[in-house]
Amino acid sequence: MTIFHSTTWVKLLGLLPGELNPNEASWLVTPRHHMPLMSNRRAQMILNRVRLFASLFAVLTPLWMFVDLLVLPNPLAWQLALLRLGATGCFAFILYCYRPEVTLFNAWRGMAMLFAIPTLFYVISYVLLTHYHLSGASAAVGTGYAFLPFILLAGFAIFPLTLLESVIFAAPILVAHVTAGYFQFSVVDWPSFWGAFWLQGLIAGVAALAGVCQLAFMIALVQQAVRDPLTGAFSRRSGEEVLELQFILASRSGSPFSVAFIDIDHFKAINDQFGHQQGDVMLKQFAQTLTQGLRKGDVLVRWGGEEFLLLLPNIDCRQAMHALQRLRRNGFGLRPDQTPLTASIGVADMLEEGCNDWRQLIEIADQRMYAAKQQGRNRVIAGSEPAPNLQPALA
Repeated sequence: MTIFHSTTWVKLLGLLPGELNPNEASWLVTPRHHMPLMSNRRAQMILNRVRLFASLFAVLTPLWMFVDLLVLPNPLAWQLALLRLGATGCFAFILYCYRPEVTLFNAWRGMAMLFAIPTLFYVISYVLLTHYHLSGASAAVGTGYAFLPFILLAGFAIFPLTLLESVIFAAPILVAHVTAGYFQFSVVDWPSFWGAFWLQGLIAGVAALAGVCQLAFMIALVQQAVRDPLTGAFSRRSGEEVLELQFILASRSGSPFSVAFIDIDHFKAINDQFGHQQGDVMLKQFAQTLTQGLRKGDVLVRWGGEEFLLLLPNIDCRQAMHALQRLRRNGFGLRPDQTPLTASIGVADMLEEGCNDWRQLIEIADQRMYAAKQQGRNRVIAGSEPAPNLQPALA
């Protein structure tokens, strides 16, 4: 029921391009199930836009200081000028010094710092302005400070955020508006105050919708870019990115990470006897059959031609062998002549092999795949001993 409602509201809002699977509608609500490659690319985009926003504020924030000094009374003008200089220094820090590793957590942290600076600036400036009764031009300039939350909430529209992320980042700004009203509790015009709050909520909703729209089309574009159009598996280029990310994560956590190099047996004979179109059908069938038997976190990559690479995070070589033998028992489908479609497979585990580079890991798995072919094909080899030659079922 939850998936149905999630898909329904996404379709109603027009956020689901034709390239997106309806089951991926939840990706627009929470980042929990985003694939690592998607998270990495989104993190890079968010960090780039954080720096863009910081550069804009670093220029505009000190410029308004001269207006304050010309119009506002002392010492208020100088207090606000010092506050602006401090905020400018913080924006400059984000722009020039915040160069973290590209991860989604660091992107969130960059956004949090970026929007925390003007939010605190707004609250402190509001407190300072409550001590003065301004009129004329001074009142007009002072009123301008009240519009800062509106600008900040509208700024979320440039970030590709999930619905949950938009709510979390917008909440402190809305709370800041309520906090500012608390400091003027005795004199505030409450109808106007709550009217402004409602408008801020409306702007936050529109900005969230814009961010989710960006995310939806970003997912669609990434899916098109990373997938092999024939088999639906990851392309080699995107597969290398995923492989590098998975290898780094496994190295840091000390968890096992296995890869399987898979080559369809006698595939050239299919092309020669039945034509390349039938060969394409076999490739598509093989990839779909293999994908159906994988765990949610496993990744299938079309490495080239009839070669595939299977990434198996968090399992060692023995567990990978067990999983691959299960897949072989289930079978990979039938060839055009109705004989079983088989494959030769080489397996390597990062920890067992002591690899410091993912390319070395692939090379070991590739060598074992060729050893499986030399030993008669239709088998899995991991380490020095081949697994039993189990025949797949025809059904």
